[in-house]
Amino acid sequence: MWRRLTVQNWFHLFLVVKLTFIVVCAVVGTQLLISSSERTDTLTERIEPARVELYRLQTTLISQETGLRGFAIAREEQFLDPYTEGIREERESAERLYDLVGREEQLSADVAALTRAAATWRSSHAEPLIEKTRRGEFEVGASTELDESKHAFDELRTMFAVQNRHILELRETARAELDAERTKRDWLMASMLIAFTLSGIGLTVLQHRAVGRPLRSLLSSSQRVAKGDFTHRIDASGPADVRAVATAVEEMRERIVTELAESRSRAELLDQQAAGLDAQAAELRRSNAELEQFAYVASHDLQEPLRKVASFCQLLEKRYGRELDERAGQYIAFAVDGAKRMQTLINDLLTFSRVGRVNDDRRTVSLDDALDRALSNLSASIEESGALVERPEALPEVIGDVTTLTMLWQNLIGNAVKFRSPDRPARVTVTVEPESAGSGWRFCVADNGIGIPPEFREKVFVIFQRLHGRDAYAGTGIGLALCKKIVEHHGGQISLEPGDPEGTRVCFSLPDPSAFPTAPFAVPVPVPVTTATEEHHR
Repeated sequence: MWRRLTVQNWFHLFLVVKLTFIVVCAVVGTQLLISSSERTDTLTERIEPARVELYRLQTTLISQETGLRGFAIAREEQFLDPYTEGIREERESAERLYDLVGREEQLSADVAALTRAAATWRSSHAEPLIEKTRRGEFEVGASTELDESKHAFDELRTMFAVQNRHILELRETARAELDAERTKRDWLMASMLIAFTLSGIGLTVLQHRAVGRPLRSLLSSSQRVAKGDFTHRIDASGPADVRAVATAVEEMRERIVTELAESRSRAELLDQQAAGLDAQAAELRRSNAELEQFAYVASHDLQEPLRKVASFCQLLEKRYGRELDERAGQYIAFAVDGAKRMQTLINDLLTFSRVGRVNDDRRTVSLDDALDRALSNLSASIEESGALVERPEALPEVIGDVTTLTMLWQNLIGNAVKFRSPDRPARVTVTVEPESAGSGWRFCVADNGIGIPPEFREKVFVIFQRLHGRDAYAGTGIGLALCKKIVEHHGGQISLEPGDPEGTRVCFSLPDPSAFPTAPFAVPVPVPVTTATEEHHR
C-alpha cells in the first residue's frame, strides 16, 4: 500500500498526522489551562479569602470574650460594645465563610462547629454573666463564673487551632494541585516543542527519501543517457509519481534506443541507396552523353540521307517525268513527302529533347517581349486566317528562358489559329491573373475554335498524340507536349480547362519569385501582326 502513495500523498499524510497532533495538544493544553485557572481561582478567590475570613471570625469571638470580661470587671456598659459588635460581625463573617468554603465539607463543618460552640458559650456563660453583672449580683473575687467562661472559651481557642490547621492543609493541597497542573503544562509545552522539532526533522528526512534521493538518482541516470550511454537502464524508485516519471523516462530511453537503431539502419540503407544513386547518376551522365551524341547524329547524319532521298526523287521526277506514268509520279511525291515529314519529325524530337538541357539561359524575362516575338513569328498565319488576338496591356516578368517561353506562346496561339472553326472568325484571348496563394501568375489562352472533347484533355499533352488525320490538319502532335515540358521546366503546371461551349481554353501557371504587385491589368485589346510566320504543329 505504501508503494502506491505519491509524494503529494506522503506530504498530505504527514500534514494530517501533524495537524492531529496539534489538535490533541491544543485540546490537552486547553484542559490544563482551564484546570490550572480553576486551581488558581480556588486558591486566590476562595481558600485565601476564607483563611482571612476565618481569622476575622476568630477575632470577633475573641473580641466578644474580651468585651465580656471588661464589662464584668468594670461594670460599665461601654465595655460591652465589643461583645455586641462581635456578635454582629460573627454572623456576617460566618455567612461569608459559608459562601467561600461551601464546597469544602471539612471547613464547612469546622465553621458550623465553631458557630455552634460560640452560641453555646454565649448562652451558657456570657449571657448569664452579663445579666448578673447588670443586677449587681456578680463579684469578681467571690465568683467562679468568669473563670468557667474563660475555660469554656479556651475550648473555642482549641477549635481555632484545628480550623487553622485544616485551612492550611487545604491551601497546601490546592498549591500542590496547582503546581502539578503547571508541571503538566510545562511538560506538554516541552513535548510539543520536541514534537515540532522532530516533525521538522521527519519532514526533512521524508523529503530526502521520497523526493531528493529518487530525483538525484533519476537525474544521474538521465545525465548518463544524455551523454551517450543509451544502454544505461533508468531504475524506478521512490513514491508512485516519482516512479511513474522514472518509468516514463525509461520508456523514452528505450524508444530513443529503438529509434536510434532504426535510424542507423536507415542511414546505412540510405548510404547504400546513395551509392546506388551515384552509380545511377554516373550511368545517367553516360546515357546523356550518348543522347547528346545521338542528337548530333540525328540532326546531321540522319537528316543528310533524308535530304538525298528527297533531292534524288525530285531529280528523278524532273529528268524522267515525261517517261513515267501518273502512278510513278504519285510514288515519287509520296517518297518526297515522307522524307520531308521524317525530317520535320526529327527536328521536333530534337526540339523536345533540348528543352531544359541546351541553351537554358535563365534570367528575368518579360513575358510581353516573349509574346511579341511569338506573335511576330505567327503574323503571316494570323493575317491569312483573319484571326483576332486579344492580350493584356502588360504581362509580368518571370525567371526563365526567353527562347522556350517564346516557343510556349507560339505553340499555344498557333494551335488556336490553326484549329479555328470554319464558320466563324478566329478569336484568341490571352489573360493573366495572380494565383490565389499569391505565389505566382496564372495565364490562359482561350479560342473559339473547334475545341477538344473532354475525354481527350489529358491525352493531348502526350507526345505524338493526334486527334485528327494528316489530311485534315498537318503536324506531328508534339506541340502541347512541348508546352507541358516548357511549363514544368519553369516550375509551373499546365492544363486544359473548360471554357466557352465552343473553343479551347489552355491555362498554365508560372512562379513569381520577385513578388510583383498584383496591379489590375487593362482590358484586352486587339493586336495587329504583319510579319511572316513559320509552321507549328499540335
